[in-house]
Order: sequence, then C-alpha cells, then structure tokens
Amino acid sequence: MRVAIIGGTGFVGSYICEALAAAGHELSLLVRDGSGDRVDHAPGARLVTGDIESKEALADLLDGCDALIYNVGILREVPSEGVTFEAVQYEGVVFAVEAARNAGVRRILLMSANGVKKPGTRYQETKWRAEQFALHSGLDVTVLRPSVVFGDPRGRMEFATQLCNDMVCQPFPAISFFSGMNIERGAVVMSPVHVEDVAQAFVAALEDDATIGKTYELGGPEALTWTDMIVRIAEAVGRSKWIVPMPMSLMRLNATLFDWLPFFPVTRDQLTMLEEGNTADPAVIEGLTGKPPRRFTPAELAYLAD
Repeated sequence: MRVAIIGGTGFVGSYICEALAAAGHELSLLVRDGSGDRVDHAPGARLVTGDIESKEALADLLDGCDALIYNVGILREVPSEGVTFEAVQYEGVVFAVEAARNAGVRRILLMSANGVKKPGTRYQETKWRAEQFALHSGLDVTVLRPSVVFGDPRGRMEFATQLCNDMVCQPFPAISFFSGMNIERGAVVMSPVHVEDVAQAFVAALEDDATIGKTYELGGPEALTWTDMIVRIAEAVGRSKWIVPMPMSLMRLNATLFDWLPFFPVTRDQLTMLEEGNTADPAVIEGLTGKPPRRFTPAELAYLAD
C-alpha cells in the first residue's frame, strides 16, 4: 500500500520509513523546506514540501495513499518559533486527521508516548488529547505508545546518545535521580525499547486490521533504573563512571530557576514524567511483531562507541 508519513525525517521516523519500504510499501513523505536531504532511509519515496498547517500540502501528500502515519513530537517547547506542544502534538494531529478524512484515507497510525494522560504535564495532555481526537474520529486508528526509544541515531537526536554526551563522557560524575527520601524505592525506572522494534511494530499494526481502535504500549524487556542505564552506556563506551544520587526535589528546584534557559538539560515537566516512571509490558511488542524486543545492553549500545 502507499503510506503517507508526517514525521519521517527524524530518528524514529527514519526507521519506520526503512521498515515500511523493506515490507514493500510505497511512501509519500511530508518534508519541510530544506529538509529533503534528510530523507536518506526512504528509497523511492515521493516527497511533498510543506508544513502541517498547509491544507494544499496535506492534500498533495495524501493523494493516492491508503494510510497515514503521524509521527511528530517534541520534548521541549520554543514558543518564540511557534513550536509548542499544543501546535505540534495536538493541532497537527487534528489537521492531519481532517486532511485524511477529506482525502478518503481511513487508516491512521498515531505515534504517541507511554504514560500520556489527562490531567498531566503539557506534553502528556496534548498527546492524550490527540489520541482521543483520532480514536473518536470515525476513522480506522491505531495508537502506539513507546517508552524511551534507543538505537543508532544516524545523525539525529537519541536518548542514549544524549545521556552518553551529557553525563557519561563528561569529566564530572553522572547523576542518578530519585524521588522521596529513599534512593532505592524512589528510583526512576524505564523500559528502553529499540527503535527497530518500534518500527517493526508500526509495520505489523498497519498490516493487521485487528489493531484498529486499539492502543499499544511498547517497551523493552527490562525495567531499568537510571543508574542501570548509565552503567550500561558507560560499559558500551569503555568508561568507568562515578554516579552520584540526587533527589528529584533538588533537581526540580534548579529547573524552576533555570529551565527557561535553552541549554538547561531538563524542564520541570520532564522531571515530573521521570518521577512517574516509564515502563511497559514487553509482551506487547512480541505479540505484534512475533519477536521478543531487544535488550538495552552494551552490545546493542555499541553504536555509542563510534
């Protein structure tokens, strides 16, 4: 089938495009002006230049397509440039769903995120509202919610690479967050999921009508603490790292003072979501793809050494 993709040039999007092409699907990609050179893993894709607010670009993108994948999200807002959670993660989905309806494209896959909810942070609420809008649109929608995604970034932004650059490869100790007063009981826990497993889950969901109307939380096979992840990243790059525990309350105080600065590493909302944890049942991915998901191991993180 021909699949339209919004958000096919980023980290996860490039893998989704690659997996779709390998499965024999034809691709139609929406790209921003000047971003055509980032379509390096979508062979033979038809490129449509424009943005999500352009009805003409969306109509061109969806012309002749059988399905739409919306895979756009941000971790940090830049209101001065119009980059907000509301615009990118909710309004963009509304525009895309309405364009699909007008083009007669019923099948939609929506990339969301594990842990979205209402009430929640602005990130969580806009993702949750987008899910609800899509699922109640009357179209054939599947929602996929990955935990934190890792894998070779291929020149893009990626979780493990950022941790490696910001903490493991710096000359100062790494920080491990915890909430409350107990380091062990308050540890941040996640289920890192490999980007290729996420991409394969998208292909499997697209090809299986039984997934319509359903929401899938995608996680790796282990629930790892922040310390676990730093240790494995350090091993992957051949380093021994001193890790200092820091209470979330202290980090939140710093964020309250400084998260308005672009270079400050985390925002208050991000700390809130870290504190809540981000785990998922690995059986979900295996049920979709027929294969157990990859582990967050030094071997799978070998790309960091490059």
